Amino acid sequence: MSIDIAALRAHFPSLTHGLAFFDGPGGTQTPTPVAEAITRTLTGPLSNRGLVSPSERNAEQAVAGFRAAYADLLGVPSSAVVHGRSATQLTYDFSRHLAKEWRVGDEIVLSRLDHDANVRPWIQAAEHTGVTVRWIEIDAGTTELDLDSYERALSPRTRLVALTAASNVLGTKPPLRRIADRAHEAGALVYVDGVHYAAHHLVDVPALGADLFVCSPYKFLGPHCGVLAGAPDLLEALQPDKLLPSTNTVPERFEFGTLPYEILAGATAAVDFLAAMDTTDNTPEVSRRERLARSLRSLHDHENALRARVEEGLRALGDAVTVHSKAPDRTPTVLMTLEGRDAREAQAHLAARGVVAPAGSFYAYEPFTALKLHDPALRVGLAPYTDTEDVDRLLDGLASFL
Repeated sequence: MSIDIAALRAHFPSLTHGLAFFDGPGGTQTPTPVAEAITRTLTGPLSNRGLVSPSERNAEQAVAGFRAAYADLLGVPSSAVVHGRSATQLTYDFSRHLAKEWRVGDEIVLSRLDHDANVRPWIQAAEHTGVTVRWIEIDAGTTELDLDSYERALSPRTRLVALTAASNVLGTKPPLRRIADRAHEAGALVYVDGVHYAAHHLVDVPALGADLFVCSPYKFLGPHCGVLAGAPDLLEALQPDKLLPSTNTVPERFEFGTLPYEILAGATAAVDFLAAMDTTDNTPEVSRRERLARSLRSLHDHENALRARVEEGLRALGDAVTVHSKAPDRTPTVLMTLEGRDAREAQAHLAARGVVAPAGSFYAYEPFTALKLHDPALRVGLAPYTDTEDVDRLLDGLASFL
């Protein structure tokens, strides 16, 4: 591994407050280069997009830089990158775009593994159009998707399969390409919630088999916004409702109102920061996509080592802790309940000791229902800046609580 964690942590002003953050699945801390990019863009000069004045050109550059950065991060053309206020907003938008073509008798397939942002928009669109919803169930013993239930859910009438690339609470990573290939054989589109996945892996949208893929830069060191990558031919075919004077060019026709240029600049800076984490070779001859691949491989090794340390420490606590994250292939995310104790009390106990580890259900209504988790659970999620000292503080805090 060629990531100097101590040097990386020095870029995060929030870490100087002495807190150990394990809330990465809900949003990461922000490095200085991202904040500086936002400030630099806001203080301009800046105006609406154009090519005449310097302020107009700065806005154009913010948009072009954003599309190029997320093309590199997601493995798609820059013309296939759509900005949105959030992944939830983008999913609602595209549920409406796609549902224009649905008819009574059509079917869609959803996953019990998913965050509600990739469930409720589709259910509501189905209700409005008379479309039937079918489900891929969770195997409670393994916390993986039950692929037999998927086969039963698919039919020649299936128009869409929507599922996560990684669960935001369990970390489970389903066999996405296998699922996508079967969906395409049935003639269905595949919409992938990559919000949690993109924080831990280099994304290749075509290789995953996704027709539409959504993620959130604030989960991987950027500002609060959403990004959607789509198959170019699909984006060209979709006709969203829009204002009459608005351009009909893709991807702009999916972006409503004036874009937040400062947020785009910050989101671009986050990609550049990720690409520079591994310092093995950052010369101009090495493409940003290649640098991203190397950095995220190194990050994967770092996070997996820390996850093993967390899990070893939890096992040492015995039956007082029940870990619900069981899938062998998953992100560095651990969901647990504490025998006879309220996870919210554990959250408060840890917070008093400078450890940020949230309790709740985290908008994961379907997984919590499927696993019969009626009480709040404690979620521990690792981020690029997490170190061994953070992990030890977490484990010490849990031991003192139990």
